[in-house]
Amino acid sequence: QDAEVVRTRDPQRLAQCDVVVDVGGEYDPERHRYDHHQRSFAQSMSSLRPDKPWTTKLSSAGLVYCHFGAQILAELLGQPEDGPVVTALYDKLYENFVEEIDAIDNGIAPAEGEPRYALTTTLSARVGRLNPRWNDPDQDTEVG
Repeated sequence: QDAEVVRTRDPQRLAQCDVVVDVGGEYDPERHRYDHHQRSFAQSMSSLRPDKPWTTKLSSAGLVYCHFGAQILAELLGQPEDGPVVTALYDKLYENFVEEIDAIDNGIAPAEGEPRYALTTTLSARVGRLNPRWNDPDQDTEVG
């Protein structure tokens, strides 16, 4: 609730953060480090949660969802985390929303013949429009 959001790639600043997402080159859930930008990173929902069928490589968004999605849904719904409502919603939300983010962020095409995942939103394109254009003289992502 009172968290400060810091946008940085400075390793010294990252070391001071309680949670680091999508930067830092480290995946270590015990230390709350959720980056997927390492050559050795190949985690999927099914590798981290063997009860889940999805094999798409996780992005940082997927890592956070994998570790905290059910807990957040349970809190929002006032339902048990391991109950059927939270489980069904967790699965549907991953399959129809988060998996697409994972795939696009990792450069995975939706199909080579049979589609690999459902393309149900253009969220990545919308987020991309928030970034400065490549030739914009002001590259400050905090200017809005």
